Amino acid sequence: MDTVRKTPDFRNGGVSFWYRQAGRPAARGPLPGAREYDVCVVGGGFTGLWTAYYLKTARPGLRIAILEKEFAGFGASGRNGGWLTAEMAGSRERYARAHGRDSVVALQRAMFDTVDEVIRVAAREGVEADIVKGGVLNVATNPAQRRRLHAELAESRHWGFAEEDLRLLPRDEREDRLRVAGALDATYSPHCARIQPARLVQGLARAVERLGVDIFESTTVTEIRPRGADEPATAVTDRGTVRAEYVIRATEGFTAGIAGQRRQWLPMNSSMIVTEPLGEDVWKHIGWLGGELLGDQAHAYIYAQRTADGRIALGGRGVPYRFGSRRDRGGRTQARTVAALSRMLVDLFPAAADARVDHAWCGVLGVPRDWCSTAHLDHETGLGWAGGYVGTGVATTNLAGRTLRDLVLRDDTELTRLPWVGRRVRPWEPEPLRWIGVRLIYTLYRAADRRENDRLDRTSAYARLADLISGH
Repeated sequence: MDTVRKTPDFRNGGVSFWYRQAGRPAARGPLPGAREYDVCVVGGGFTGLWTAYYLKTARPGLRIAILEKEFAGFGASGRNGGWLTAEMAGSRERYARAHGRDSVVALQRAMFDTVDEVIRVAAREGVEADIVKGGVLNVATNPAQRRRLHAELAESRHWGFAEEDLRLLPRDEREDRLRVAGALDATYSPHCARIQPARLVQGLARAVERLGVDIFESTTVTEIRPRGADEPATAVTDRGTVRAEYVIRATEGFTAGIAGQRRQWLPMNSSMIVTEPLGEDVWKHIGWLGGELLGDQAHAYIYAQRTADGRIALGGRGVPYRFGSRRDRGGRTQARTVAALSRMLVDLFPAAADARVDHAWCGVLGVPRDWCSTAHLDHETGLGWAGGYVGTGVATTNLAGRTLRDLVLRDDTELTRLPWVGRRVRPWEPEPLRWIGVRLIYTLYRAADRRENDRLDRTSAYARLADLISGH
């Protein structure tokens, strides 16, 4: 399928389909000049909004500002695949080496609870975001993927998680839920919900404003300075400086644009397509009636949902990284990436072969060098941050917001004792090593997928080499 079938009004970019559907928000004004606050949050995505929400509900008297370069929800928060998932970013073993087994189990349990917390807050604040907690299916479509699927299930049992958290689906139940061509096996976890991300992030932004938080858009933060002898922590912007007791960096894949942060989190690209609404004659072949999310065991994996209006939205890696941490401003993705995702769509769902692509877009997510998320606050410097979600941030941002709340308020809680808090990670390599390394990693992963699709019955050595290089 080298020629992509497109609707007459096919769009590429424009931030995302989710905003095309929900409508772009009315613009908020920029920072009107130098200001002082108790807490200044840099970044108007989910991390920044959740942090402001929980701080303001805990201490209504706090003066809080959010500074956003574009508009609230412009980045990954409004472009993602719509997975509110309890999946942890990072290696359980890596966390356990530093903090012990029990702390890792506590972190995973906190992630399970976080999915329900987001749903509760959305209901309480009147945010309508097409939320359906239908769980997630992870399918294997070749023998090597099947081995990894069963290994993942065994690892879940090793960490003490039971059938109620992750289970192998009998073939009949798998087919009743969702019919994926060539599926050999699938697991199911209930700890995931479908969302419409633009509606969720915009509803959260409105809730934050109702609480009295100031959101300043079209305001570019160029530098974040720690507290000094005579100066509070400071966010330097093109509209003036903001001084605050605490400055929280919540910039995820856009972190490299702040002075001194270029090598902290790598901006990894991910792309998506969405079909036109599909007819009932197509859905009767596919199923997918329960709002489940869909992932697979490929190395260059896909993620998908059935949208509330009957489309398939499917994402995966396009060009994973651009030299010098550059990003696409408007969300346009390359024609060959659209074609590749369209082929994946038809491979998984042959009944959708005649479906046309309505919209394509892309965005960036933040990847730390050890692929593990972090949340941190330094009371001495007044600086804090959270991020590095590696694509699982819709739920993790909420946990980050509640954790940063407790850290700012100096409350010793179960959240502040989780193993991702205070984690220090070495920076990425300088260019051109960073670009060469990431390009090599994903070249190897794609080669591994091709070999495994040729019925190699074990994980390809190419993938093991990529894991070694990446430190994943």
